[in-house]
Amino acid sequence: MAGRAKVVRLDVMSAIGQRAARKYEVRGLPTFLLFDDEGQVVYSQAGLINRERVREIITTLEAKEAG
Repeated sequence: MAGRAKVVRLDVMSAIGQRAARKYEVRGLPTFLLFDDEGQVVYSQAGLINRERVREIITTLEAKEAG
């Protein structure tokens, strides 16, 4: 995914992590959120990350941006 997506990890014990968890209604840890280029959540998953599904979504988002 290098160069295709930006990854940001937040500690839910930090002030910014707590604000983000409330804003995006995080209910379990770990939680993975994928945003489009407009800042909208397009995929959310609690627990282990389904890497293949994430790759598919990123590829779809890239295609939408290109087309």
